[in-house]
Amino acid sequence: MHAALQTLRDEHEALAAMLRSLALLAERGPLGEPRAFFEALRGMLFYLDEVTQRLHHPRESNHLFPKVARLAPEAAPIIRKLEADHQSGERRVRELQHLLTAWEVLGEARREAFVAVARDYVAFHLMHIELEETEVFAAASRVLSDADWTELENVFGAESDREAGGATGHSAYDRLFNRIVAATPAPLGAA
Repeated sequence: MHAALQTLRDEHEALAAMLRSLALLAERGPLGEPRAFFEALRGMLFYLDEVTQRLHHPRESNHLFPKVARLAPEAAPIIRKLEADHQSGERRVRELQHLLTAWEVLGEARREAFVAVARDYVAFHLMHIELEETEVFAAASRVLSDADWTELENVFGAESDREAGGATGHSAYDRLFNRIVAATPAPLGAA
């Protein structure tokens, strides 16, 4: 597998893990630990917003999708749908952040609204990931040249270095992921 595609799949795995944890934690509720509970959910929503909007979706929208659409025109309708999903992502997370704050501040009467929208968001995002992997990644593997893959790997590597602040080791997003896991109440997290 090409390194650029593996990078995107690794990001999908981290996002899917965060999405599933969000759904499980939201369904479970605070269980007597409201401070840790709401802090963990806020961290998860921040991670999902930050990683998708600043790192992952730009890699796809600005680099991978245009190449695939040019070389595999049959994938263009799927790519248009995925792009529309990308455009709605920030709005969806903002809605969840608002609903979470309402639940935290106004109480249990606001819980079901958050849980319902979170459930829909998680299902939407997991379907989005599956469509990218089964359709666009498959088309990319079929039509991109070695030069295309090298160009993507160079761009993704430069973006990762920038996000890590030029430091070696884990990126800022890896550290954020680990911090969220550490702050998430058991049995989902380490706390």
